[in-house]
Amino acid sequence: MTRVRRYLVSDHAAGWTFILPSVILVGVFGLIPIVWGLILSFQKAGLISPERHWVGVANYTRMLHDPKVRQAALNTVYYTILFVPISILAGLFVAHALNRKIAFVRVYRLAVFIPVVTSTIATGIMFLWLFDRNFGLANWLLGKIGLGPFGFFDDPDQAMIALVLMTIWGWLGFDAIIYLAALQGVPQHLIEAAAIDGASRWTTFWRITWPMLGPATLLLVVWSSISALQLFDEVFFVTKGGPLGRTSVVVFYVYRLAFEQGLGSLSLAGYAAAIAYVLFLVILVLTLAQFWLGRRVIHYQS
Repeated sequence: MTRVRRYLVSDHAAGWTFILPSVILVGVFGLIPIVWGLILSFQKAGLISPERHWVGVANYTRMLHDPKVRQAALNTVYYTILFVPISILAGLFVAHALNRKIAFVRVYRLAVFIPVVTSTIATGIMFLWLFDRNFGLANWLLGKIGLGPFGFFDDPDQAMIALVLMTIWGWLGFDAIIYLAALQGVPQHLIEAAAIDGASRWTTFWRITWPMLGPATLLLVVWSSISALQLFDEVFFVTKGGPLGRTSVVVFYVYRLAFEQGLGSLSLAGYAAAIAYVLFLVILVLTLAQFWLGRRVIHYQS
């Protein structure tokens, strides 16, 4: 009893007492749904139906013959290939522009970061107006040089590009802040030594600055890849997967199966859970591969 009493009045017990509400919330709304979803993926079941039929891996093999899954997967890969490199390069460019002593630089840095904290709904409304075929600012400006009007979100060939531009605008500030912090950590004596040796700005950046940005680049590549593969909010609010399914990505397709079609069907909720777990495995493998490659090409400063 003395040992138990001593533990109850210890700092260790006090710490667990403070974090216990958070642990309970994570368990109830995080861990339990994960386990429940995994079990559901092996069942023929609906979200609100009490009937459960174990079907093994049938939901997983069903994906091989579903053209909508293939289309959603291709759309997701297409979006990721465009979004990740463009957003990172744009963030690096903006960070380099802000990494200098100029008047009102803090205001500029704040302005760049504002889109990150802006809600997706507000961003979607703004871009729906900007890219409107008849009244949008983008088409008005393009019309001044004899181009357009373009449909953007209404055109099957342009909708995904418009989504990429919208999400790059939303995440540009995050990438820029990460790169800005990394740029300010580059030792200035190395830059000065390169200048004394006659190195050009490009040579200095490529030989000194860029290698030291490796850890920040790896972070942004992993983060951006995970975010791109889980794209949902923008598609749900702006395009609804259209036009002609050209912006229907994997997470949006899972949502439609589980929460729209799955409410009235006995089998679609388990199928949606199986797709979600395949996406999870893809993200996990891709992330591990990125870290594996990063350890071999990125050098961390000691």
